[in-house]
Amino acid sequence: MTAVTPFRDDDATMTCPACQGRFAPSGRRRHCSDACRAAAWRRRHQPPPVTAVVPAGRSRRTVTVYECPSCDARLAAEQRCGDCGVFARRAGLGGCCPHCDEPVTVTELVGDGVVADPNEGRPR
Repeated sequence: MTAVTPFRDDDATMTCPACQGRFAPSGRRRHCSDACRAAAWRRRHQPPPVTAVVPAGRSRRTVTVYECPSCDARLAAEQRCGDCGVFARRAGLGGCCPHCDEPVTVTELVGDGVVADPNEGRPR
């Protein structure tokens, strides 16, 4: 006659750490099957997850060229005209020219249709 092990007897059964199933331990066995033992080993030895590095947000104003509606002055990264004190309208993405240090848009350098303005179509 074989001995029947009770299902919920904590002394006679133990929980598999991999699948949370109950099993009757024999010897030093901690897992219910070789598959659970291998899965637990893989889980313990997997490489840590790669953390995604998100660049810090930056203001679009620093890369925008503005144009004063009253005196037609070009301004790089400044929304208010220094001469008139009037708020300037956006001319496009750009910056200062490395040769003459005048504000110039990217569209003026490479032509229309090459660079899409992310603010296009948005209310001003």
